[in-house]
Amino acid sequence: MQLSITNMVLHAGPVGQLVMFTLLIFSIVSWTIVFTKARLFKKVRLDSEDFLETFWSSANLSEALVAAEDFDYSPEAEVFITGFNELQKINKIRSKKETGISGESLDMQLATMDNLKRAVRKAESRKINFLGKNLPFLATTGSATPFIGLFGTVWGIMVSFHDIGQRGSASLAVVAPGISEALVATAAGLAVAIPAVIFYNHFSNQLDYIQSEIDNFTTDFLNLVERDMISRV
Repeated sequence: MQLSITNMVLHAGPVGQLVMFTLLIFSIVSWTIVFTKARLFKKVRLDSEDFLETFWSSANLSEALVAAEDFDYSPEAEVFITGFNELQKINKIRSKKETGISGESLDMQLATMDNLKRAVRKAESRKINFLGKNLPFLATTGSATPFIGLFGTVWGIMVSFHDIGQRGSASLAVVAPGISEALVATAAGLAVAIPAVIFYNHFSNQLDYIQSEIDNFTTDFLNLVERDMISRV
């Protein structure tokens, strides 16, 4: 007889079929996340490269701001837009409260940098959380589905031994079909878990790289603003 996974699943008991259905749901959701994240991270990489090239070639921050609005998927562009808008708000407040006293001016500059740092760090954290959304499900799939499949296998073996007891025969012809059907659940669990673990690690590494690039850009942007403030003293 030819090995038919479909026939084994169809002839399995209610518990076995429930296990296989659960694994199917995990698989569908996992692969949906994989394809979605693959497209998203590709767009993020391309937009980030283009934005950074445009940013460093811009004559001033206002020109860079106009260009940044065209890169919807670039985390660096979002961080820059947030930082620039925050800087504009602070400058408006400073212009209203300018006293001309150097001590107060220095205090205001320090306060400006603190507010700006908080704003860009918040934007950075928000973007990283967005990019990492749904990745924990892949980790859950990788850790849980092998045990779900193992449960189906254990249950199937229990049923097979129960049938052996009822028939009073332990020949290979009696035992083999039930055992093979039970083992399908373990194989299915591993088939769902292995890709989930591989892509979770892959996307986690990509996310770490993106976060590192955002940190580098944020540091460079804050340094530019701080040097500009120092030059005005």
